[in-house]
Amino acid sequence: MNNFLQKMRGDGQSPPRVSLAEVCWSWIGSFLGIAAVALLHYKLVDQQGLMLLLGSFGASAVLIYGAVRSPLAQPRNLLGGHVFSAIVGVTAFQWLEASPWLAAAVAVSTAIALMHLTKTLHPPGGATALIAVIGGESVYKLGYFYVVMPVALGACVMLAIALIVNNIPKTRKYPEFWL
Repeated sequence: MNNFLQKMRGDGQSPPRVSLAEVCWSWIGSFLGIAAVALLHYKLVDQQGLMLLLGSFGASAVLIYGAVRSPLAQPRNLLGGHVFSAIVGVTAFQWLEASPWLAAAVAVSTAIALMHLTKTLHPPGGATALIAVIGGESVYKLGYFYVVMPVALGACVMLAIALIVNNIPKTRKYPEFWL
């Protein structure tokens, strides 16, 4: 038991502070990425609901604009993590609609497992799967179209912005890998 508790103390040090320039580029990228997805939705789909703007995209913005070198932030992970998780979430809801608590647990857990198996682990994908289950009538009506829009389209827009913004400064390079 003591060894178990000892592991919770942690051994490492806090990560170093990033430069002000890094903070600014992260802000610019996330602003442009989220704004582009929201504007696209506002102009093309619905001026009220902003359905394209999933909560999980906020978490993706942290990774692809703020932690650009992380394996979890790479295009394969961003796109695959969201798309696979959306498919799993819609399927879990459709199969287990009568038990939403079970559908939620199955969606997130299965999405994590599938992302591991496909080497597309992207933590916001768990939220994308969960949104398919708890998103309400507007999400349920989309069915598997949820995978295409808002998920795939929104992730592609954010990726396009990340490819541009993250390669402007000489101190950044994105992506580290595609496949």
